[in-house]
Amino acid sequence: MPNLPQKKVGLIACSGEDLPEGAISRVAVLQVLERLRPEDTVTLCLPLFLAGEERERAFARYYPTIAVDGCDKRCAARATEKYSAKPAASLVISDLIAQDGLLRPQGIRQLDAAGEEVAHAVAQELAREVDRLLGKKPVPAVEAETNVGLAGPKAEEEAEAITVATCSCASGIPVAQINVNGHRVEVLALPAILEQFRELGKPASEATADELMATVKLYNQVPDDEEADWREAVLREYTQYAAALEQATTES
Repeated sequence: MPNLPQKKVGLIACSGEDLPEGAISRVAVLQVLERLRPEDTVTLCLPLFLAGEERERAFARYYPTIAVDGCDKRCAARATEKYSAKPAASLVISDLIAQDGLLRPQGIRQLDAAGEEVAHAVAQELAREVDRLLGKKPVPAVEAETNVGLAGPKAEEEAEAITVATCSCASGIPVAQINVNGHRVEVLALPAILEQFRELGKPASEATADELMATVKLYNQVPDDEEADWREAVLREYTQYAAALEQATTES
């Protein structure tokens, strides 16, 4: 497998707006992204995911992803499993409310006190799951309480120090554009794949083309009727890449 960037955990939140739990899912995810685990997490956009955005789906295929759903319909978890892979963890807010005996929230557009308390509890649970998935030592509860803040004056005062939440599109998965039968196509992870094959000393041959395509298809959806064109284009890219490196080595 190619060397991809630092392993992070993707968080995909419910996009429902008819229940308080939907809003809570997004608030809790934002707390984790901005305050609790900003260096270890990225956000996945459920609407883009459902619309077929390949970068979102590719991230969830190869990085651990936590689905955060408001209710037992589990839209985020089901979409992740259908289009990428089963989530590494799944949290249903309505279940957590019942399990922990929390007050049921009422606000939808704006969280009430009960909603803020639930969002806080969900954020803490998500942070623990992130630590578990990355094999990191859990942050002590006292420190966690210090790092996370609910909406209010103190949060506004600290706004400038908050780390901006990172979308999976900016997570560092390398992308290259290649010409496939006269069309420009984005290929996820291709730069890393070419680099890996060159380091392994793979020749630009038909056999290597088969191996390249097998690896490319791990990260990209290749239509069956276009696979031959993709194979030709990927081998051409590898041939040019290898030649450019050899020339640079010779000149140096």
